[in-house]
Amino acid sequence: MRLVLLGPPGAGKGTQAQVLSKDLNIPHISTGDMLREALRAASPLGLKAKGYMDQGALVPDDLVIELVRERLSKPDAAKGFILDGFPRTAEQGESLGKMLAGLSMPLDVTLYFKTSMLVIIRRLGGRRICSKCGKTYHMTNFRPKVDGVCDVCQGSLMQRPDDREEAIENRLVVYEKQTAPLIDYYKKKNLLEEISGDLEVDDLNIALEIIFKKRNLVGNRIQNAG
Repeated sequence: MRLVLLGPPGAGKGTQAQVLSKDLNIPHISTGDMLREALRAASPLGLKAKGYMDQGALVPDDLVIELVRERLSKPDAAKGFILDGFPRTAEQGESLGKMLAGLSMPLDVTLYFKTSMLVIIRRLGGRRICSKCGKTYHMTNFRPKVDGVCDVCQGSLMQRPDDREEAIENRLVVYEKQTAPLIDYYKKKNLLEEISGDLEVDDLNIALEIIFKKRNLVGNRIQNAG
């Protein structure tokens, strides 16, 4: 199954992506993780991206698309993938679609996690990020084994400045303005499914199962999970 996850910060995309990745046995590919992996591997594309990042500049869309292509060419993505954090604009969505068509890997569905302000504030306030490897935790839903310490690399966990309440509202305004055209783009492609990001993980899994059945993706899901 090939999925794109959309939704504002705090919608629970990352948590749900980890559940789906394990269930479907397909990789969860976030833009940040992908960039960090390319940098660690010192690939030609990773080194190009590093040049922009070192200057504090955004990595250009065409380079991100090539990084996505490079990542999706790996064997673990042959059965499917979950893209989280990309695309962010309609232009990126169109470029991604052309690239996936060239790989004969078209999207099955785009899931839009529509989430209320109160829930977003509660969730982001509890989020913690590993300062070394970037793994995400939550003090309610996905706690580390040892408080304040990453399970993977034993780095210290921190709260991002933009996860504090005073910064959240501005982030949501920016997100809605930026992604509204992208949501319309996927609606016109008949790829968009809206789901409540306010749901907790178990209820969200049930809602997703209904969507997968409606789109005749359940067989694919069971096959991949087995």
